[in-house]
Amino acid sequence: MADNRDWMSDLLEAVQAAPPVKSVAVMARILQEEFSAVEVSFLITDLGGSAVVRLTGSDDEEVTSEPKRLPLAGTVYERVIRSQQLWVDSCEPVGDADGTRRAHVIAPVSDRGDAIGLLELTLPTPPDRRLLQRITAAAHAMAYVVVVNRRFTDLYEWGRRTTRMSLASEIQHRLLPESFTCDAGPFIVAGSLEPAASIGGDTFDYALNRRGLHLSLTDAMGHDVRAAQLATVVVSALRNARRAGLGLVAQAEAANIAVAEHAVREHHAVLEESARVHNALAEHGAQAMATGQLLWVSFETGHAVFVNAGHVWPLLLRQGSVEEITPIVDLPFGVDTRHSYHLQTLDLRPGDRLVLITDGMLEPNGDSRRLRELIKETAAQHPRDAVRAFTRFVLSATDHDPRDDATVLCLEWSGVAWSSSNR
Repeated sequence: MADNRDWMSDLLEAVQAAPPVKSVAVMARILQEEFSAVEVSFLITDLGGSAVVRLTGSDDEEVTSEPKRLPLAGTVYERVIRSQQLWVDSCEPVGDADGTRRAHVIAPVSDRGDAIGLLELTLPTPPDRRLLQRITAAAHAMAYVVVVNRRFTDLYEWGRRTTRMSLASEIQHRLLPESFTCDAGPFIVAGSLEPAASIGGDTFDYALNRRGLHLSLTDAMGHDVRAAQLATVVVSALRNARRAGLGLVAQAEAANIAVAEHAVREHHAVLEESARVHNALAEHGAQAMATGQLLWVSFETGHAVFVNAGHVWPLLLRQGSVEEITPIVDLPFGVDTRHSYHLQTLDLRPGDRLVLITDGMLEPNGDSRRLRELIKETAAQHPRDAVRAFTRFVLSATDHDPRDDATVLCLEWSGVAWSSSNR
């Protein structure tokens, strides 16, 4: 075999030279040659995390067709995604001469905890330890290939959509982070939103800076495209203020003003004169508002500050018990442009899980009792799997027809800071 560094360099160069829509096919061909594999394929996880779709990059994969959905429940694929460990098994004998058996290998394709998919190989003989290490490296390279190339083609997004989205949901999903999970240093953050294919008012977001982590969870009033448009205003205002270096209170104020101005613009056609703008805002503000939870936590200390804009209270798992954080609740965004938001504090300890939710997570009974039980029951699971368990429960409890988006953002705090050289 070629030197591992030279081989990986050649692999990435070949992928870079290929059209983005062919990157998976090129990589699979090279891996097949490098490992003398009988077959190599990539399977991408769908948006809900309940199925995978096999992508080969072949010409018969077209976004005009329906992707073939392979349910995860009870399969080896689910086991590999949850454990994030290689799976190796022997297949049928190759022939009768020496009893040699082929080997079936499945490797997780992940980046910073984001379970992108799986790399599946059929090998002519059982792999040794060195070959398994090379397969692991190839799977990690595949994650980077997907992350880079999905910006340029709809192929990967097509594979993730096993149910067609509504227009509102299309808008909504463009507001969400590129990766729903981030496993980095002192924290793991994971989000989930259901139903993935419809409605359109909830959003979650996160971003790291040098000193800490920003989180936000918002719920725009209404449904369908109107709610998705309002959500766009909220998220864009928050990101704009955050990227300008403003603190949480200033971010909340920016979102508040943006929503209020959006309400005025929305009803501008019915205004007879500019002097009535303030009255229109007071009259129609309740028709265009959004609740939100904004939080920033320090990497050094675990000290968090947050703003609650009329939002559902967070839940905190600490040492096996779940308690409701009961903050000062400020007005939702868009209700009163003169409202002053309160900056509140929370100290996270190693092992804590902070769960931010929208009101859709409280279906079907309108309270958090069952969710609290689920938070405790899933304490040993990776946050990526836990949040999906929460939203799946809501779907099941509402017969897959919830009245509202069910959205959750889970922050697990380890308290293990990055070294100063990596900050």
